[in-house]
Amino acid sequence: MNRLLITGANGNLGREMRTRLTHLAKTIRLSDRGDLGEAQAHEELMPCDLADKEAVQKLVEGCDGILHLGGQSVEAPWEVIRSANLDGMFNLYEGARKSSVTPRIIFASSNHAIGYHKQTERLDAKSVTRPDGLYGVSKVFGEAIASMYHDKFGIETASVRIGSCFPEPQNHRMLSTWMSHEDFVRLIERVFIVPRLGCPIIYGASANAASWWDNREVAYLGWNPQDSSEQFRAKIDAEMDPPAGDDVNAVYQGGGFCGDGIHED
Repeated sequence: MNRLLITGANGNLGREMRTRLTHLAKTIRLSDRGDLGEAQAHEELMPCDLADKEAVQKLVEGCDGILHLGGQSVEAPWEVIRSANLDGMFNLYEGARKSSVTPRIIFASSNHAIGYHKQTERLDAKSVTRPDGLYGVSKVFGEAIASMYHDKFGIETASVRIGSCFPEPQNHRMLSTWMSHEDFVRLIERVFIVPRLGCPIIYGASANAASWWDNREVAYLGWNPQDSSEQFRAKIDAEMDPPAGDDVNAVYQGGGFCGDGIHED
């Protein structure tokens, strides 16, 4: 690629991908609302609020690829989620539609789009969405926007329902949802390399023995996660007791989000 845009570049994942994806494009364009620090030789820094339609249009222009990590990343009052994750998502895709270059997009969706499915269920891309909060609802909306812009305008998007992308899993639930940073990079590489992407739903998790998710429908991508949460099981068992059988963290795939209420200002 000539230019790859990473939104949400100040977030935990954004900071990781800033240093890990330099081989994918001649120029990495980084965006967030806050201070992005010093630009490296291969970087362009463009602070931007996703709710600002005109600014997003300029941000997207000329980008071959977009890794969309930006937006509200946890449960919040509706006004916050609407501005960042609904208005921001629409603005991004309108920018892509109007750009002189049609970008291929990776949308950071979330397991919270399907959080109210029970942990005894095994899900694939055809499983119905069951969001576990307003944040999850916003991710369902984002997947729908990606689908419509693909069908109507041919913009290809991989909607990745990220589980828990941390250096290591932090609790028993994450033994099922964990995705290593290295496996995420491998997925990003495949999404931007394959000749035909389409608009797939992908479950973002490593090759965990306790996984709830089936990615066979996107086997054509050639993504083969190499890591597994099993190496951390003994450590987690030693540090904490597993949740009780009736705890939301043991019942629902979305864990604690399923026990949360509506956030108000």
